[in-house]
Amino acid sequence: MVALIRSIVHMAWMVLTVIPWTFAVLLVSLFSRRAAWWTAVNWFSVVMWGTRVILGVRFRVLGFDNLPIGQSSAAVLLSKHQSTLETLLLPTLMTHPLAFVFKRELLKVPFFGWSMARLDMIHIDRESRTEAMKHVIEQGCRLLAHGTWVIMFPEGTRMPRGQKGTYQTAGTRLAVQSGAPVVPIAVATARCWPRDGFVKHAGVVTVSIGPALPSAGRDPKSLMREAEAWIEAEMRRIDPEAYAT
Repeated sequence: MVALIRSIVHMAWMVLTVIPWTFAVLLVSLFSRRAAWWTAVNWFSVVMWGTRVILGVRFRVLGFDNLPIGQSSAAVLLSKHQSTLETLLLPTLMTHPLAFVFKRELLKVPFFGWSMARLDMIHIDRESRTEAMKHVIEQGCRLLAHGTWVIMFPEGTRMPRGQKGTYQTAGTRLAVQSGAPVVPIAVATARCWPRDGFVKHAGVVTVSIGPALPSAGRDPKSLMREAEAWIEAEMRRIDPEAYAT
């Protein structure tokens, strides 16, 4: 019962705060897309504050030193995807603007989608895989060249805790094409913020950032297998209860 009440209050917190921040993002984006991104990150930070205080969820971040250093550095982040939590948390941890690759339909979501439309993101039409891949490569290379990191969820969708999907190679294809390293990320967020459940639970979630994998001269498939192997092994280390059976 306590978890349900906390979850209702937290949802109300998100809804009430996203409205003014949406208008702020829309206004700032008229002058600078980069400034609009950091304005949006401020909202993510507000949501994370509510996640800690209202829901009682704490965060443990490992491997932060593995991130590339420097304003001109490039990176393709490949993350495990378990819930909405990592999409809100990861931007608050990064020193660079992030460009998410997501389905175009999300732009229709009131307020949140409107803000996303004003940021440098990569939205794709999943009905046309060939065109989607071409768009990811073209836009991804452009953004990486200007200091924006690209983040993708190679399994394509949120996976239930303790399960693994099929890792797609779009992220590693972009990395090889652009020369940017791949940074694998494991997240154990579903233990507190379920994939499809409304009720969230107090506890500790772990984000583990892996060592950067060079992409120069690599085959996208073998590079993805390396990233997948690290992510799945790390998932078993940071959330052993989910893989006990």
